[in-house]
Amino acid sequence: MSATPETLAPAPAAGLPATPDPDVADELSALLVGIQRLVRRRLRQGLTEPRLRGAQVELLRLVTDAPGLRVSDAAEELCLAGNSVSTLVNQLVALRLLRREVDPADRRAALLYATDEAVERLAVWRARRAALVGEVVAGLPADSRAALAAAVPALREVATGLRTRPGEPGEEER
Repeated sequence: MSATPETLAPAPAAGLPATPDPDVADELSALLVGIQRLVRRRLRQGLTEPRLRGAQVELLRLVTDAPGLRVSDAAEELCLAGNSVSTLVNQLVALRLLRREVDPADRRAALLYATDEAVERLAVWRARRAALVGEVVAGLPADSRAALAAAVPALREVATGLRTRPGEPGEEER
């Protein structure tokens, strides 16, 4: 018996369709983007320091979680072109939120480190974000809170699947 796409695909769970409803995928995508936008808008209210762009925050988070990261590794992790990450690095260095050091193993490469100010700023942001989202989630009925908690592993799998998709257009441009 030769393999067909149907035989290679995992069997659907009992009661679930073999392929997801495209309307559900579209709504999920729109909701995730909308939630992220709303969280950012709420958290920006009352900020006294200059606002950072989303890509700048993503890079700071990454470097904070993995100090000593190379620019090329950051580009790969963020799915951005190396020159785009270099531009972000220059912006964040100018804001004194990122420090760039020469890699002793390869003097042509730079290692990235978040400054104490950046670490503190991200910690405050994360705490405020957790409080905001936690407050909203706490106001939901118990079954909705349980459904959200149960969905987190599946959402993590979606993120991994999107990150590891081979042969995507533009991949070689990075």
